[in-house]
Amino acid sequence: MASHRPGIASCVVVVAASLLHAAQARSALSGVYSTAQAARGEQIYRAQCGDCHGKAMEGAIGPPLAGESFQANWSARPLADAVDKIQKTMPFEKPGSLSRPQAADLLAYVLQAGKFPAGPADLDEGLLAEAVFPTVRAAAAASALAAPEGNLAELMRAIAFPNANIIFNLQVKDPAAARARPLAASPFDYVEWGATVYPGWLAVDQAAVALTETAALLLTPGRRCQNGKLAPVDHADWKQYVSALVDAGKLARQASRARKLEAFGEVSEKLNDACANCHKVYRDKGGAEGSGAARCQ
Repeated sequence: MASHRPGIASCVVVVAASLLHAAQARSALSGVYSTAQAARGEQIYRAQCGDCHGKAMEGAIGPPLAGESFQANWSARPLADAVDKIQKTMPFEKPGSLSRPQAADLLAYVLQAGKFPAGPADLDEGLLAEAVFPTVRAAAAASALAAPEGNLAELMRAIAFPNANIIFNLQVKDPAAARARPLAASPFDYVEWGATVYPGWLAVDQAAVALTETAALLLTPGRRCQNGKLAPVDHADWKQYVSALVDAGKLARQASRARKLEAFGEVSEKLNDACANCHKVYRDKGGAEGSGAARCQ
């Protein structure tokens, strides 16, 4: 029994440290930025952020930065996470162009717009390390289903886009004739290596499964579009478009299992129709990629 005591003591120390950190966390409602800092942030916002997120942060091409959806998304998260996101990923077309102080100034303006009270001092690294957004009980949290992690655009880019292209590629390349490219000895590349593990028809098999299984994700309640609006998962036509994608995926799986390359002309046509019909209604409103403020309506 004595041999286990150090481990128990370590656990006690870890738990105590966690409780201490929780006790030290400071709410963003306690005045963590100054009005002067928010004024600096407003100037940056007007120049670089308003076109995407809306003049009043109501959301346009990008998601809203105020209101219930914003607060639910950042519920109980550290303010440092928000500054990290601003500094590393914004503006969308020039990520990383803002300095750390500029990102903090922008967050100060976001807090001011969200009716968070100002305080006597700027939001600095010390406050970022200890301050958190207030906890919000979102409707999705009470559901048995987990809230979606990504928005609709991210989901499509992660799954539908690359796997549809594997299917479309069969119109110009025979997967049975695919030759593995020699890997570079240095530096090692996991993506290149991974492409050699399931080559040829195996990649087609998996793409068909991915497209078919994506349906449930496209119908997940609470999924939002890139512009922050709820995805139309309850619309009858949306469900029809998703069903058409499933049909194309299943047809691709049947043809892939049979290794019938000649069948993929019809498969590609059905897949293209399923994608294009939905895009015309829900994706392409408002212009090219990244400019669809009217999407998902």
